[in-house]
Amino acid sequence: FGAPGTRPALNKQRICGRVVLVPGAPKAFTMEAPYADAAVQPGFTHAFVQSFFVILATEIGDKTFFIAAIMAMRHSRLTVWTGAVGALVVMTVLSTLLGHMAPLLLPKAYTHYAAVLLFLFFGVRMLREAKDAGEGASDELEEVELELAKKDDVESADALMADEEGGGGSSGGGGGGGADAEPAARTVLLQAFTLTFLAEWGDRSQIATIALGAAEEPVGVTLGAIIGHSLCTGLAVVGGKMLASRISERMVLGIGGGLFLLFAAISLLQGPDA
Repeated sequence: FGAPGTRPALNKQRICGRVVLVPGAPKAFTMEAPYADAAVQPGFTHAFVQSFFVILATEIGDKTFFIAAIMAMRHSRLTVWTGAVGALVVMTVLSTLLGHMAPLLLPKAYTHYAAVLLFLFFGVRMLREAKDAGEGASDELEEVELELAKKDDVESADALMADEEGGGGSSGGGGGGGADAEPAARTVLLQAFTLTFLAEWGDRSQIATIALGAAEEPVGVTLGAIIGHSLCTGLAVVGGKMLASRISERMVLGIGGGLFLLFAAISLLQGPDA
């Protein structure tokens, strides 16, 4: 502890996340808690931002966007939004977990460059689709309208048959509207959830989320994708059809393809050990 009569040197040491004064302790014995800066990880921010903008680039004008937009014109916007976002949250968690498990089975370098190739593939594909697309709204809007119209026709026919089999008893009472409101809301919620989940399966945004989960920090990917999905679905239920009719399909595809190529370049420059 030094010569007699002198005060020992006090070195600041961080032990288990707390700064303590250790007399004469060399700096080589500094112990950093592994979780000291876990809340502020640069990987989290990068994954969050990348995932958020990938979802924006792929979901606006997509089939799930039009499903929410058209259903919100016929049913409660909040009910449609809740069902659609619930399906997208489940899909996001599953996709991120699937991507995050890939490095456990394969070397991280393989999964990283596989994600780069996926971004590159989707970027080039979307730019080629933008080149061939028209200046008007997406054709998927008409496809979703026809699909939902057919589904409504089938449900109306089933309801009519049920009324006929029941002897038309539902037309007699005037106070049954409130009792039927809750089952109807559950039906709309389930329909929005099911249609959105099936439409999202195998979609560009799902594959992109899997790729991000394999290459980036999983919590950031999950939160960024969920917030992006929630925002896009909110836009869809508020005024999705009007927005879709005014936004050029070529512009949406071009912006999305450019973002995918940008993220491919960033991931390639960072490398698997970033």
